[in-house]
Amino acid sequence: MSKTAASDRLEFPFTTELVTNRRGQIAKVVLSLQDYRALIEAVEDAGLYRAMKRVAKEKSLSRAAALALLDAK
Repeated sequence: MSKTAASDRLEFPFTTELVTNRRGQIAKVVLSLQDYRALIEAVEDAGLYRAMKRVAKEKSLSRAAALALLDAK
């Protein structure tokens, strides 16, 4: 395992450590649990935003209509 170098810090800002293979290429990164959770939350938020944007122009359904549609499937 190799500690992060200054130039790698700019490219991988959340890492606490970089793991390299025998050729010196970065193979894995080590993140703190706090940074990992923040990253996962950001990915989920981005996915939710894309999904909301995709259906923004669709007509809303009433609760009864939505349940009926689910029962039909």
